[in-house]
Amino acid sequence: MAINIQNTNLKISAGVPSQIPGDPKPQVAFSGRSNVGKSSLINTLLGRKSLARVSSSPGKTITINFYDVDKKLYLADLPGYGFAKRNPEDKKKWSALTDGYFTSNKNIDRLALVVQLVDSRVGPTKDDEMMLEYLRAAELPFVVVATKTDKLNATERKKNLEAIAAHPLIAGEKVIPFSSLKGEGKDELWKTILAYAKF
Repeated sequence: MAINIQNTNLKISAGVPSQIPGDPKPQVAFSGRSNVGKSSLINTLLGRKSLARVSSSPGKTITINFYDVDKKLYLADLPGYGFAKRNPEDKKKWSALTDGYFTSNKNIDRLALVVQLVDSRVGPTKDDEMMLEYLRAAELPFVVVATKTDKLNATERKKNLEAIAAHPLIAGEKVIPFSSLKGEGKDELWKTILAYAKF
C-alpha cells in the first residue's frame, strides 16, 4: 500500500494520556533527549519545514504530538527528556505522560516501532540508556537513529557509529545514520518504518 506523506497533518497535541487518539492506525513513536534533533528529523521525513515545531528552548513542550500521515499511520512525537533546567513538577508531568503513552495507550498493540534517537556526536547518554533499557524490558521493537552525522568528519563518524552500534543496549539492533541537513538516512528510515507498520 502506497502512502502519501504530503497528506500529513497534526492530529492532536496530547497533554494527558486520555487524549491519545483511539482510532486503530499503526503508530510509530519518536523518542530522544530534548536537543537531539527530533523535530528536525520529523520535518525531514515528512518533507516539511516546520510541521514539527523546533523549540528555541529544548524540552519546552510537554505534549505528545500525533501526526496523521495519509490517514493510514500515526507518527507520535514523544516529549524530549534529559532537560537540566526543568523544575520537578514538569519532570513529573513528562514522566507521567511518556509512561502513559506506553501503559495507558488504548492502541499500544498498534505501536509498530519506536524510533530511538541518539546524538551521533556524544553517543547514548544516561537518559538514553534508561529509555533503551525500558524498550528492551517491555520488548518493544525499536530502531536507533544516530542524528547530526553532518557535524562529524569521516574519522569521527566511523568511530562514533561503531561505538553506538556496539553499545550493550543497542548491539544487534539496526542503527541508521541521519542528517536532517543533508537528508541522509531519510529513505532508509522510511523503509524501516513502513516495513514494521506492515505497509
